[in-house]
Amino acid sequence: MDIPSFSPLEQQLDFLLQQGIKKGVFPGGAAVVFSGQGRKRIQGIAASGRTRQDEMGGRIDKNTFFDLASLTKPLATTLLIYNLVEQGIIDWNYKYKDISKRKTPLDKENISVAHLLSHSSGLSAYRPYFELFKPESGEENKEKIISLILKDPLEYDTGVECRYSDLGFILLGDGIEQVTGQSLDILFTEWITKPLEISEELFFLPLPEKKKLDIKCAATERCKWRNRIIQGEVHDEHCFLMDGVAGHAGLFGTINAVGQLCSSILEGWQGRKKLLPVGRNVLSEGLKKKYEDKTWCLGFDTPSTGYTSAGKFLSKKSIGHLGYSGTSFWIDPERDTGLVLLTNRVHPNRENTKIRQFRPWFHDRVMEFLFSLD
Repeated sequence: MDIPSFSPLEQQLDFLLQQGIKKGVFPGGAAVVFSGQGRKRIQGIAASGRTRQDEMGGRIDKNTFFDLASLTKPLATTLLIYNLVEQGIIDWNYKYKDISKRKTPLDKENISVAHLLSHSSGLSAYRPYFELFKPESGEENKEKIISLILKDPLEYDTGVECRYSDLGFILLGDGIEQVTGQSLDILFTEWITKPLEISEELFFLPLPEKKKLDIKCAATERCKWRNRIIQGEVHDEHCFLMDGVAGHAGLFGTINAVGQLCSSILEGWQGRKKLLPVGRNVLSEGLKKKYEDKTWCLGFDTPSTGYTSAGKFLSKKSIGHLGYSGTSFWIDPERDTGLVLLTNRVHPNRENTKIRQFRPWFHDRVMEFLFSLD
């Protein structure tokens, strides 16, 4: 039997994942790191642990799917908006009311696409609307949830500050669907993953036509509302109600596919290869901080001052995002490096928050390893 060989970088990634498992940060995870270009480019990928903790759990490998949670915001919804801007169909200053055609309350009439992308709309971060519903998915739920968002008063004046908001990205997803006449899952496949040839490894998972991912997917939480361990269906309750397709959550992917998409963003941003249907100009404009004293670009975050999940070595020009289920990525244009970490830290419950300390530790150890190669 052939024994697979691992590069030094992959050995390091495997060691770091094993440390996370031993310390109870997550039952399992996968990671990919890429750095440099051309002949100097290095890449490593590793996976370890189990999909769930009971007898139904299987071994996590490079083909295991993870619920990407809020990575949906930058990798799907934001890139689709960028593509619409690239095509000239909309621009950053279009109002939500212009792309949604919904009756928008007076206090929300000035909310623009840029406000929603930069989390400066004035909308609440989150509301547990799902508690008003039975745990059953359905198309009519989307209309009800969007109506609830639009009826809720703003928490602060639009454009004054940034407060991370699931609700804003639910509206963005709705706006994309209305302006294009297509659902997010179809657009994401046609515009983003098909050109990269990763559509079988990165997708939304519409519940009515649910793919059989149970065995191949890392489990998330034992959901009290649904009264079961969630595996092979979206963890986020509001996305579940909306049939698994929404602007704030819903993507599932393997470590390889997420790594390829992040690498493609970096290649386009650096002006080397246009692998995505978004040019360097739109990427460069979108990936600039919008408020000097805040961290948000348009749809992507940047490292905060002081303690940050990115660790202490990534440059301030880096972009990234976190996912509630235990997922994250960071892309650093100055160091020409990308790091993706996918875990199921919420299995079996969301009370485990050790990932907060693990993420910066993981990123620092990876960067120290890359520095040692110089």
